[in-house]
Amino acid sequence: MNAPDAAPSPLAPSASASFDFDRPVSTVEALKRSISNRLVYSVGKDVRSACARDWLFAVFYAVRDRIMDRWRETHHAAIDQDAKRVYYLSMEFLPGRMLTNALAAEGLLEDIRKACTQLGADFDTLVDLEADPGLGNGGLGRLAACFLDSMATLALPGMGYGIRYEYGMFAQRIVDGRQVEEPDQWLLNGNPWEFMRPEYSYTVRYRGHLVPDGQRVRWVDTENVIAVAYDSGVPGYELSSVATLRLWSARAESALNLEQFNRGDYMRAVEAKNWSENVSLVLYPEDKTEQGRQLRLRQEYFFVSASLQDLLRRYLKTHGSFEQLADKVAIHLNDTHPALAVPELMRLLVDEHRVPWDEAWALCQRIFSYTNHTLMPEALEVWPVDLLGWLLPRHLQIIYDINARHLAEVHARFPEDMDLLRRVSLIEENGQRRVRMAWLCALASHKVNGVSALHSDIMVRTLFADFARLWPEKFCNVTNGITPRRWLGQANQALSELIDARIGPLWRRELSHLGQLRAHADDDAFLAALRLVKQRNKRRLADYVGRELGIEIDPESLFDVQVKRIHEYKRQLLNVLHVITRYHAIRANPKGNWVPRTVIFGGKAASAYHMAKLIIRLINDVARTVNADPCVSPLLKVVFVPNYRVTLAELIIPAADLSEQISLAGTEASGTGNMKFALNGALTIGTWDGANIEIAQNVGEEHMFIFGNRAEQVAELRAHGYVPRRYYASNYELKMAIDRIADGAFSPEEPQRYQDLTRSLLESDYYQLLADYADYIATQNRVDERYRLHRDWSRSCLHNIAGVGMFSSDRAVSNYAEGIWGVRPLFEGGRPATPPWSPALAAGI
Repeated sequence: MNAPDAAPSPLAPSASASFDFDRPVSTVEALKRSISNRLVYSVGKDVRSACARDWLFAVFYAVRDRIMDRWRETHHAAIDQDAKRVYYLSMEFLPGRMLTNALAAEGLLEDIRKACTQLGADFDTLVDLEADPGLGNGGLGRLAACFLDSMATLALPGMGYGIRYEYGMFAQRIVDGRQVEEPDQWLLNGNPWEFMRPEYSYTVRYRGHLVPDGQRVRWVDTENVIAVAYDSGVPGYELSSVATLRLWSARAESALNLEQFNRGDYMRAVEAKNWSENVSLVLYPEDKTEQGRQLRLRQEYFFVSASLQDLLRRYLKTHGSFEQLADKVAIHLNDTHPALAVPELMRLLVDEHRVPWDEAWALCQRIFSYTNHTLMPEALEVWPVDLLGWLLPRHLQIIYDINARHLAEVHARFPEDMDLLRRVSLIEENGQRRVRMAWLCALASHKVNGVSALHSDIMVRTLFADFARLWPEKFCNVTNGITPRRWLGQANQALSELIDARIGPLWRRELSHLGQLRAHADDDAFLAALRLVKQRNKRRLADYVGRELGIEIDPESLFDVQVKRIHEYKRQLLNVLHVITRYHAIRANPKGNWVPRTVIFGGKAASAYHMAKLIIRLINDVARTVNADPCVSPLLKVVFVPNYRVTLAELIIPAADLSEQISLAGTEASGTGNMKFALNGALTIGTWDGANIEIAQNVGEEHMFIFGNRAEQVAELRAHGYVPRRYYASNYELKMAIDRIADGAFSPEEPQRYQDLTRSLLESDYYQLLADYADYIATQNRVDERYRLHRDWSRSCLHNIAGVGMFSSDRAVSNYAEGIWGVRPLFEGGRPATPPWSPALAAGI
């Protein structure tokens, strides 16, 4: 049963386990039986020859077996009730490791640990073997995963759709201070959690030409790719239900040209296969080249076409016409990446199913909803008309038809405002003609939401001001949330146990129960226990940093953490300026009353994002200088943790004392990292931006460190001509920090290395780091003062934990379900009590 050259694993027991299958058994005994059976009959090994991977797969299969009945019940309940279902379309899902998440949902974590131990397998070692799928690059994908967890916990009918990228977000290495990207081979050893569903395969078409056929259009002579479904179960807490994540993998229609192969032309023989399968090969191909842009557009259409064909197939199994489609189907667009779902649904209804145009469009406007995640112009997707027409000719035609009807309606309502037509047109006529995908989403959707109160307000007043004037009822706010099961229950078990001992475990379903902790704000014993938990988490992170990076950090120091995607608007560079300023101050007065501090960075820069990669290199150059200085390093350490991902977040966030949320006011839509840190008892230093505002309103601004200009001040500075050199010239510490970067103090081997960076700061400083610098430094000094007062700091930690009840993804998804999707739970008890913070129309609407 084992390959001849396989070596016995040190994890395996010395003898085969045996069971009496007739006697009643405990959960641990049942798990041992299941794991042993799966090892033999699914993995094909026995206990004497199994390697670590075999044990991991056997455990996976055993755990997956235990959710199957509830998964099937969830599916059957949706059919039997003819329930309206929500389909969540997202280009990114960052689920993290599946095994421990499923065990936590089933309440089996300790039982499976005991079962593995009794079988001779080290559960903790096995867990570390599981891949962390990088199917997203940050908050968007993590939010989508949290929402699926909450949909399952609330027993809402629906599923997530995305792409099964063969290679996810790149694995990041740091070599000589620089980011080096390597393939993220998360599927290298297989994925035991998923089911391949070859019976659900759909043809996705590209290019070709159009033939009019009465009221419809035939799309012929196309280049075809096959989308094959892979399903993963997402168990809700206590198995309230099991949601489905369906990811699409691309396959060629014909895998091999045998004639060319037999002639010896091996490369051309598999050319079609390679072209087809590139569609799902890698997350976000580099789009600086024409080929990269084409592939990105192919990806976006690939997954929405397969998903819409799939959901229409499911609907038509139990319905003979499309009259009830909008009553039974809700499609949610997570940002603009799935925007092509709009013309694709129109194509399928009009061309494939012969639904009249007006009826089809009316259905679309009841079915679609859209979440906007960014206000920055460079992040709003637009596609050149020429590219879209070349790759998807029918879809461009449909978009033009939608636009013509749209503009005619607007003109009829406001005949005197001709400029309004230009502003709301789906086609941007500014030199190169481009399709505005955010405009398409907003027009087709019956609801458009922002993800924090400030973001939604700015969205309505700026980005979608004209659409809000036309259809004010469309726009609303649903503040983001995170799942407490993973980000507290799983990531911080010590804190979870402490909370359970005080208020019980109900916070896992109703995060607002954490508010009861405020009653212990003056309980010195509880505050001491809270400090002890934090210290243990800091020691755990310090051990990891020492082991993996060879840097010794002091767990007694203040852990100052900024981990997130590297981007100029997130202002990691402002954090670096503070580090340099503190470094200079310590060197000038090493005997001063300093609070020892460890500044921890983590995050990936997009492979073509020159400035972001330069910031990573500067962080590492500064770390090299600071950490090597014997005068400074006992008081200040700088660490860049490579390859930041969900698994590392679960290690770093519980250990943080200070959470850096320092984006320029008005640029961060919401953030979810800020919620995770607060939930784990870190204090936020942040701008009045995104969900920082709502955290302050719920936690208490006195338990945070808010600094910097507000969004209206940012806009005023920009409108009156922002001159960064004025700040540089008038602030000695700032000037010194920038000058030291510019003159090569941190890069003596290449003094000109950061010329582009310092030039950008002094000549444009688009994200206004210099304007906020002085207040940021002063606020960091206030952080030191508070940290010296251990009891005051611990009280603020407690208030952060107690105040984040509204930031549960259960609350957010419940808001979506009630106010946007119109879906109801399949099972009794699947929904928490209706929260008092249901979505409200954005300010001014």
